[in-house]
Amino acid sequence: MKIKKTKILYTFTILSAINISCATSKISDNKNPEKKYSYEQNERNIADSSNISKIKKNTEKEDFKVNLPAIKREFRGVWVASVANINWPSKNNLSVEQQKTEVINMLNMLQENNFNAVIFQVRPSADALYTSELEPWSYFLTGKTGQPPYPNYDPLQFWIEEAHKRGMELHVWLNPYRAHHSNGGALTSLSMANKLSDITIKLKNGMYWFDPADPRTQGHVSNVVKDIVKRYDIDAVHFDDYFYPYATYNRGADFPDHKTWAAYQSSGGTLSRADWRRDNVNKFVERIYKEIHAEKNYVKFGISPFGIWKPGYPAGIVGSSQYDELFADAKLWLNKGWVDYFSPQLYWPIDSKGQGFASLLNWWKSENTMNRHLWPGLNTVEVKSSDRATEIKNQVELSREILGNDAGEVHWSVSGLTKNANMLPALKNGPYKDKALIPKSPWIKTSSLKKPDLFIKDDGFFVQANWSSKNIGNVFQWVLFTQYNGVWETEILTLDQLSRQIPKMKSEKELQAVAIVAIDRLGNESDYIAKKVK
Repeated sequence: MKIKKTKILYTFTILSAINISCATSKISDNKNPEKKYSYEQNERNIADSSNISKIKKNTEKEDFKVNLPAIKREFRGVWVASVANINWPSKNNLSVEQQKTEVINMLNMLQENNFNAVIFQVRPSADALYTSELEPWSYFLTGKTGQPPYPNYDPLQFWIEEAHKRGMELHVWLNPYRAHHSNGGALTSLSMANKLSDITIKLKNGMYWFDPADPRTQGHVSNVVKDIVKRYDIDAVHFDDYFYPYATYNRGADFPDHKTWAAYQSSGGTLSRADWRRDNVNKFVERIYKEIHAEKNYVKFGISPFGIWKPGYPAGIVGSSQYDELFADAKLWLNKGWVDYFSPQLYWPIDSKGQGFASLLNWWKSENTMNRHLWPGLNTVEVKSSDRATEIKNQVELSREILGNDAGEVHWSVSGLTKNANMLPALKNGPYKDKALIPKSPWIKTSSLKKPDLFIKDDGFFVQANWSSKNIGNVFQWVLFTQYNGVWETEILTLDQLSRQIPKMKSEKELQAVAIVAIDRLGNESDYIAKKVK
């Protein structure tokens, strides 16, 4: 409304000046009808034109060229797990209002501590924390598989709206192959492990797993992903480290995919069983990446695999091999660029023998041949350190040193921030002192934002600044720049902030200029517009 009032006042002032000119002309014409274009009248017209120019100049200062500072960028994400009610909802019997209150409190906390992304688990085990016609409502949401919340609402939509209000990205996190969790209540007729029992395998720890080799598994999960991408205003799709299950899930026994393995051999397949399993996952990852971008090019795809590809990569690294145990060739996905961001779970301390944080991160960086985002996952909950807060702060700072201008990290999980009284202060008073934008994704092509409109007006001890954009539907955030005594200050603002009263003096320094830049959902900047302050 403030922008409209400014424009109306400006138009009214100019029209008033023109009306005065017309009235003067008519009076002169009545006195001397035969001399309508006298020298005296020409002088009046010139004076009136000059007044209009002065009015316009005083109302809207001319924009000018400036050298703005670079905007701070870093991905600051956090996982919010719904499986087994780890993070949200905290219990599976909360009322809708209690669920919403937990969301609001969590997002407010993250915003206040300068986080900019949430990775929210919407499909923990072939179920849904959103409205779906493909899979049932989650047991972890309502305490009963298939039972909607009452009164009915869409949790995912609520998370998206509230995150975006706070200038934060919302990534949907899905577990592609887990069909039923052992903490997910009894199987019912609505459980996907029963509805798709011919492609589901029961493991010895009580979990149910979709067979990754079965084309029907791949087709079903693909449909689930495409459905979410199509219907919701999300910023990214996220898979974690679960592909073929960890060996402990089946008590050390081999994954029982005898049926699909026999079918592959009968069809003339020549790969070893291990290579065949990896090939199943590789094709699926590539398919999901391409399908997401075919539906909405700006929606990113991220994976957070186990932090070690194979023991010995790099030299000195020991531990489990996702390549051999999970049949996940995560190095290949990164090499091929089948992800937009890659978050290997580096859950060990910096000085860990056999799993050195810097060694692993540098190795993954060397494999990032397509220059995708590399943002490590940090074990904020239980990293083995006597001072976890300092350890995590140091890991953030070390990641910055290694990754440079495309730095970022994902914290496992939000509980690590809230249950350790020292964690948030260590981050907020240290590396997260200032807000940051998400790093750009230059390989994702999108339309450029138009230069914003900026209006400033003298308002006593303040300057009133108002701004907007002709394509505001594509704007996600704003960056406001103010210059005091030749030094620029930067402030990242949410989309709904369209005006600001800016003090003319601050710490005995004088306001000299104001500039505004629009930011799209991929972090791209519009051209700036700047105004001098007199």
